[in-house]
Amino acid sequence: MNSEEIAIADTRRWLERAVIGLNLCPFAKGPHVKGQIHFAVCSSGGGPALLTALEDELVALVEADPSERETVLLVAPGSFDDFLDFNDFLGEAEEVLARLDLEGVIQIAPFHPRFQFAGTDEDDITNATNRSPYPTLHLLREESIDRAVEAFPDAEAIFEANMDVLEKLGAQGWQALDVGARLSREGEGQS
Repeated sequence: MNSEEIAIADTRRWLERAVIGLNLCPFAKGPHVKGQIHFAVCSSGGGPALLTALEDELVALVEADPSERETVLLVAPGSFDDFLDFNDFLGEAEEVLARLDLEGVIQIAPFHPRFQFAGTDEDDITNATNRSPYPTLHLLREESIDRAVEAFPDAEAIFEANMDVLEKLGAQGWQALDVGARLSREGEGQS
């Protein structure tokens, strides 16, 4: 496998074992089972390359039939090792969304290996709800979110349920899921 294939395989494993397996997002299973999640990789390190890839993926998502491509996971191995830098980058990502006039059409949800909610310690297990193997931008159609909220009117309860699931699972349980990255910072497989 080349590095892009490894990054996709790692992201798919995280999606299946953590996001779907722990039911962290009750809306993820349907598009995954139907093959409607597009996985894209931006292997070039740094913000400018990721912004270009983001723009390309946003345009492709909007042009695609939702029954074929419901959502996109844009994975960026080798970029933004520091979560705060990634968090700052999200402002630039939102500017791309605005420039393409896609606000209210597409939403960007961030995931990162070191994701940390404000007011939590770095090792707080509840941060794992948004921890992915690599920095990842999840591109979601607003229409899909609206349908999901209609089907699950108490969507705010998902966050609380996720916290409970992760606290019960604990750090060892999370580690046992084996949902981490297999690529090193240089883009080579780890041994």
